[in-house]
Amino acid sequence: MTAAKPNPYAAKPDDYLSNVSNFQLIDSTLREGEQFANAFFDTEKKIEIARALDDFGVDYIELTSPVASEQSKKDCEAICKLGLKAKILTHIRCHMDDARVAVETGVDGVDVVIGTSKFLRQYSHGKDMNYIAKSAVEVIEFVKSKGIEIRFSSEDSFRSDLVDLLNIYKTVDKIGVNRVGIADTVGGANPRQVYELIRTLKSVVSCDIECHFHNDTGCAIANAYTALEGGARLIDVSVLGIGERNGITPLGGLMARMIVAAPEYVKSKYKLHKIRDIENLVADAVEVNIPFNNPITGFCAFTHKAGIHAKAILANPSTYEILDPHDFGMKRYIHFANRLTGWNAIKARVDQLNLNLTDSQVKEVTAKIKKLGDVRALNIDDVDSIIKNFHTEVTTPQLQSARKNKQEDNDNDNDVPALSTVPAAKRAKPTV
Repeated sequence: MTAAKPNPYAAKPDDYLSNVSNFQLIDSTLREGEQFANAFFDTEKKIEIARALDDFGVDYIELTSPVASEQSKKDCEAICKLGLKAKILTHIRCHMDDARVAVETGVDGVDVVIGTSKFLRQYSHGKDMNYIAKSAVEVIEFVKSKGIEIRFSSEDSFRSDLVDLLNIYKTVDKIGVNRVGIADTVGGANPRQVYELIRTLKSVVSCDIECHFHNDTGCAIANAYTALEGGARLIDVSVLGIGERNGITPLGGLMARMIVAAPEYVKSKYKLHKIRDIENLVADAVEVNIPFNNPITGFCAFTHKAGIHAKAILANPSTYEILDPHDFGMKRYIHFANRLTGWNAIKARVDQLNLNLTDSQVKEVTAKIKKLGDVRALNIDDVDSIIKNFHTEVTTPQLQSARKNKQEDNDNDNDVPALSTVPAAKRAKPTV
């Protein structure tokens, strides 16, 4: 029996701080996602989304603060009564007024946040670090007294002073916060910075670390993965990444990243085949199309076009696929209707059409397809028509005879040297 080859994308076995194979998801579609420009979720739609996320297997569902509006409070209470497997959280400011309202909604936990960067301290809430620490302790102890989970997060963490950050995190860790949060609020952090901050934070707190990454500079998925490598355990995601500005780490995109690194863990914990339905549900709700290059569910995510690629994929899909479409309830597609196609792809199509052609004949019909593909765009019907007409031509006796005569005529024509093969000095000058 051949031993399984090691996964080159997996976390290093001796990296005991890594949580790549032991992470949790906090879905924030119904909190961060509500801040997306197009978003308006009524109660019925929120419940539908919450049920879908729960069925998929997310660990937590985060909801908009109940003090944001009267309807937000009612929606929070309604979702808490659904009896979902996922724990329900609500996201509030670091203020006792918010905390008192939050704990009465029936949530399983409260996510507390306050800005710690100089930008937010000066232009948002106007408080210093002493005030922040005092408020955090008061809110955390109150929420803990109600027997529910509590997370404390800084806002704009990567533009905050490191000493200030570590001091506030050590303070809340000592009084028993369930987890602390790191937030790349403006989406400017890169994976190296994320790894360094998480590793530093792991050295001063004993609680779990949660991370929230915005995607302004396109690093949200990479940063989330790197955070798990560094020792963070929980990642905030939203369906299609919707959120403030251009959003946060997308649920589907992160699943694509994580299944490569920890396939057994991901496939055993999450119903990956549900991703497409969840994304369609949310896309319809916020009136956007799923991007063509979206991981997993983009319309060409598992499409192969070049002839060399198609040949290899038909022999072994792993040659050009790191993700197996079947893991997500998807199918691969060989795009053979184009001038880049190869005869292996056309042969596969011939077999699908239940036609019999020799390899030589397949190569001949492939040349016809490529020639037409040089003139205009092709579709499947075009290619099928060419293949079927060619098959009829080579299998019908009368047409076979005509085809043979045509080939002989072509061979005779080829006996006459073309002008381009005659040395230039021997070519007759054209008569005027």
